[in-house]
Amino acid sequence: MTLIVFGSINIDLVATAPRLPVAGETLLGGDFFKAPGGKGANQAVASARLGVPTYMVGRIGADSFGAELVHSLQESGVQTDNVFVDESVSSGVAMITVDVRGENQIIVIPGANGRVNQQDVERLSRLLPEARALLLQFEIPMSAVVAAAKVATEAGVTVILDPAPVQKDVPNELYSLVDIMTPNEVEAGQLVGFPVDGEESAKKAAEVLQQRGVKNAIVKLGAKGVVCATTKETFFIPAFPVHTVDTTAAGDAFNSGLAAALCEELPLRQAVVWGAAAGAMAATKSGAQPSLPDRLTFDTFVRERGVVSG
Repeated sequence: MTLIVFGSINIDLVATAPRLPVAGETLLGGDFFKAPGGKGANQAVASARLGVPTYMVGRIGADSFGAELVHSLQESGVQTDNVFVDESVSSGVAMITVDVRGENQIIVIPGANGRVNQQDVERLSRLLPEARALLLQFEIPMSAVVAAAKVATEAGVTVILDPAPVQKDVPNELYSLVDIMTPNEVEAGQLVGFPVDGEESAKKAAEVLQQRGVKNAIVKLGAKGVVCATTKETFFIPAFPVHTVDTTAAGDAFNSGLAAALCEELPLRQAVVWGAAAGAMAATKSGAQPSLPDRLTFDTFVRERGVVSG
């Protein structure tokens, strides 16, 4: 079975600094580098590297960044025939600052990602008959996200939504179209309207999301672990202890690890463990796509920690 990722494709411009600046402050940074990114593209690359046949659907600009982004996707084994080159706008850009603890601040300029529309949904719909799951995020227009979730649901394809960056007005209808939602603790708090800072508050947030129509709610707590609420149970999965360098694509890696396990017909609990492992591994390296593990490295990581990897 294949996996489809419908979402953003960005170039990441990354600066490191001793700490994150406050408003109005100028800091002297350390290093600078450029890397392919975008939550959609990150999830596609992560899934393909884990051995899942993966299709990317999205948009780039007709510029050097766009060509670089498509090449990066292809190098990782992602099928890119449904990545549209939009000649009217630039490719998407993310400006990222990372501190010595691995925490980050990100500003995203959508570019071509902001033009994703019903034409792209139609390209996506042609891929659904062979798909096991569809990965969605919020770096493309909400109307396109909702339309994609609708056609996937009608086709019986599992819809996995990473609600990042959080939008203030998430349509009520979207919640009921989502099989699995995977906010981190900050995103979960913004969605439900109260702080989420640990296992108990994460369970409450997951319950609220389910009341809105989400079938399975997964709240990622970073180094504190993961809470998952299904229709039958709520459980906690501890984090894999690692030395954190950069958390930029850890959430994207989580979703891809989760989806990869589901594509291999593993149960949801095992899929959450896969997600936690992939996310932990991504946090140990700098950059978005450069930090995403391949299947051999992933299998070794989980095997050494007593986890079955398929």
